[in-house]
Amino acid sequence: MAVEVGVKAPSFTLKANDGSEVALADFKGKNVVLYFYPKDMTPGCTTEACDFRDQHENFSELNAVILGVSPDPIERHQKFIDKHGLPFLLLADEDHKVAEEYGVWTLKKNFGKEYMGIERSTFIIDKEGKVAKEWRKVRVKGHVEEALQFIRENLS
Repeated sequence: MAVEVGVKAPSFTLKANDGSEVALADFKGKNVVLYFYPKDMTPGCTTEACDFRDQHENFSELNAVILGVSPDPIERHQKFIDKHGLPFLLLADEDHKVAEEYGVWTLKKNFGKEYMGIERSTFIIDKEGKVAKEWRKVRVKGHVEEALQFIRENLS
């Protein structure tokens, strides 16, 4: 299924690092920054998470919630949060069903090997639950500022 800008975002419920069940519907009335990343504790993912951490207050001021999603289990998410002081929830998509619904579970190539994994992607979901913006194959440098700018200019 392809996610389209202007269309209702696929709903989901996933387990969060704090043990709670988190549904997209829980955030109706807020803007949601839903970012998919490959793996906790890896260099690019750590940089991206820390960039979101550093801008967290600015997103909050714009009525935006940040949710990170990867196939890692909640225990690993909690270690990642503790190590880097992340102030937002990380969701465990261990069976990658949500990643598949958002079209970010893809064939990847690394050092000559092919495997299935998360394509780093971010979706901005507006207060009504519609996809307002998507970024796929995200380059980490400057991305968080770009997402913040989009919300500031279009959804605040």
